[in-house]
Amino acid sequence: MEKQQFEFIGKKFDIKNIGKVTGKEIYSSDVNIPGQLYAVVLRSPYPHAEIKKVDYKEAEKMGAICIGPDDVPDTLYNERIVSIPDKTYRDRTVLPKDKVRHVGEAVAACAAETEEKAFAALKKIKIEWGKKWEPLIDLEEAMEVNAPQIYDHVYLGEERVDTNKNVACERDVEVGDIEKGFKEADEIVERTFSTQRIYHMQLETKSAVCVSEADGGITVWTTSQGIHNVRILLGNIFNIPLSKVNVKRITLGGSFGSSIQMNSITPICVALALKAKRPVKLVTTREEDIYDHSKYPLKTILKIGAKKDGTLTAAHCRVQVEIGGHNIQAYPYLGCVAGWFASLYKYKNLKYEGIAIYTNKVPSCAMQGYGNPQINFAVESLMDILAEKLDMDPVDLRLKNFVGKGDEFWGQGPTVRSIIRSCGVEEMLIEGAKLAGWNRRIPPSKKTGDIKRGMGVARGFHTSGTGGPNPGEVIDYSGATIKINEDGSVDVVTALMDHGGGTWDAAAKVVAEVLKVPFEKVGIYNGIDTRTTVFDVNTHATRGIYCGCGAIKYVAEKVKEILLSYAATLFKDLPENLELTCNKKLGQAIIYPREIPQNYMTVGEIAEHAHITSWGTISYTATLRQKNCPPCFITHFVEVEVNTKTGEISIPRAVIMGDSGTVINPDLWEGQIIGAFSRGLGFSLLEETEYDLNNGKLGCNGMITDYKIPTTLDMPKIDNITVKSAHTYEPTGPFGAKGIGEAALSSVGSAVANAIYNAIGIRFYELPITPEKVLKALREKEAKNEERRG
Repeated sequence: MEKQQFEFIGKKFDIKNIGKVTGKEIYSSDVNIPGQLYAVVLRSPYPHAEIKKVDYKEAEKMGAICIGPDDVPDTLYNERIVSIPDKTYRDRTVLPKDKVRHVGEAVAACAAETEEKAFAALKKIKIEWGKKWEPLIDLEEAMEVNAPQIYDHVYLGEERVDTNKNVACERDVEVGDIEKGFKEADEIVERTFSTQRIYHMQLETKSAVCVSEADGGITVWTTSQGIHNVRILLGNIFNIPLSKVNVKRITLGGSFGSSIQMNSITPICVALALKAKRPVKLVTTREEDIYDHSKYPLKTILKIGAKKDGTLTAAHCRVQVEIGGHNIQAYPYLGCVAGWFASLYKYKNLKYEGIAIYTNKVPSCAMQGYGNPQINFAVESLMDILAEKLDMDPVDLRLKNFVGKGDEFWGQGPTVRSIIRSCGVEEMLIEGAKLAGWNRRIPPSKKTGDIKRGMGVARGFHTSGTGGPNPGEVIDYSGATIKINEDGSVDVVTALMDHGGGTWDAAAKVVAEVLKVPFEKVGIYNGIDTRTTVFDVNTHATRGIYCGCGAIKYVAEKVKEILLSYAATLFKDLPENLELTCNKKLGQAIIYPREIPQNYMTVGEIAEHAHITSWGTISYTATLRQKNCPPCFITHFVEVEVNTKTGEISIPRAVIMGDSGTVINPDLWEGQIIGAFSRGLGFSLLEETEYDLNNGKLGCNGMITDYKIPTTLDMPKIDNITVKSAHTYEPTGPFGAKGIGEAALSSVGSAVANAIYNAIGIRFYELPITPEKVLKALREKEAKNEERRG
């Protein structure tokens, strides 16, 4: 580990996004433009039905502006353009031209002077439906030969791809010889695992406001994790030059991946504004939002072989994912799942087969890990099963086989490969086991009483961005403009989004550390847009710190060079002979010739001199592509209590070890890990968007009152959650830092499932593990015991 003394990195300051906690922040739903119309959307009650005609004449007689399928461009697009065009499937238009493919899909929309008038007009729109098909809800059913085709064809880049058996895409990878590897194994285990669809349940639903400008352009405020991709898509769909498309960055009220893509209502709002030639505002309800996006489910058939000493010899992983009615980048998803699987352990020989299937459900998209928690549940469960077969401690088996420092790592799938340069896995497993009291764990056969306690371990990781030595299938670069103001304060102008995890705070600390300007004098604010910023791909893939702040550090160092050059002219010295430091008493950064600290000038004085002498603004603009995506690691030791009378599962205690290299925001870092643990408990024990097989509607009917998520009462008491950081330093990251966000959730479900097995001796292969499933499994276990005794 490289040791450094920091003035700002790792220290606590008042948060930059203070408006969020004072109620003064402006979100897209708060934006109001004089003369705006209010829009509402007519959505399909059917999961799979032909649209013959949309008639909105009666609605227009009420003064509403309406659009249907014939009023929007024919351009096919994918909402998510993080991948390169040649690897991006396109299957949708702003409104469907031929048929709807899931309940809740938008069919028409209208805008009026008030929301009440818009809803009244919406009721007058008539849809003439044609053929209706039985919904394809089940994955296997959708793949049957005689199943109705949800699409006849789609496009991969510019190439037409005919669909067969509702297969959206496939992806296979093979390394080594798995047949040879399994022959070398003394023990082979194979199981099938399933994870469910869940709703993102972000605080903010989706909103959009669009102004149709006099020059034919548009200005847009919308819920988004990346404004530049929204700009590119809207320009492409509506054939507007990008110089006339301006997307404003505005605070995000949570997302969890649901706004990596341009949200489906955004082009609808734009189409209405262009037709009305007036500003239009469109805000979705919670019921609409839950019918718009979902976490990818995953079915995994996993087989792993090992020698008697625990050395892994081969692994074969087959995954199937049903993606819903539209393809929001299932191809890179399959690649990422391959990477999450391949980079957990050294299998030596591996084979991966992935297939994505269209169904008549809500479209699936990224959510906190992009397939990572799903495949982790399978791998980490099977590692525990294998450890038991080998009569080996689960921690020791993991220590023997983990992919770590010096090993090749698949960042975001098989095309993004790099070498791991920092790794805290060994420290986290060993120290975490000590903190958790792992050596006191006893087997389930020795548990007594109605309430049985168990402890489980699981480890995971996520990438810090999507970069590699060579560009892969994912677009990944960030940029910024940094300028020193005439009073010595600094402005950071970047499109980088902060979801609430402290990305802007980290960026301000990075700039303060480079330029030695007090943290409170580094400004990073909303109010910027795609016209005033250079490209930033998105805040996703746990890339905010490593990639976003990496680019900001690069730009800040260039600003420092210019600053020292100006100062050298004033001091009549060489830049390399000058010292830049923070003078806390003055509240300024100062520069002085080395060893003559009393002969200083403040950065404000230098900037002011540059201003009055017309030297110019001390500023720099650039973009940067990180050529790595180092894994941020996580390890969970979780205790559970299982009530064998009710099936209820509680979590009394957890020890969580994280590896983020240098921790820039220690309090926010810990908050992310604890918050992710809560979301992981929902994934493990509670949440699922179940469907009615007959009509394709959600079982909760879109009502979150019937969709349960964990509350504080479901969490361990805060004193019983131990969070510790590994002692690592990432040499390619800004001041040794890498990410944590999505990694923090990746192994929660696995650790909980392993702990439940340790408590009651029953292995669950399907999430969520509900009380009903526990009671059923206990009854089946007792029946088998009775049968043996009888």
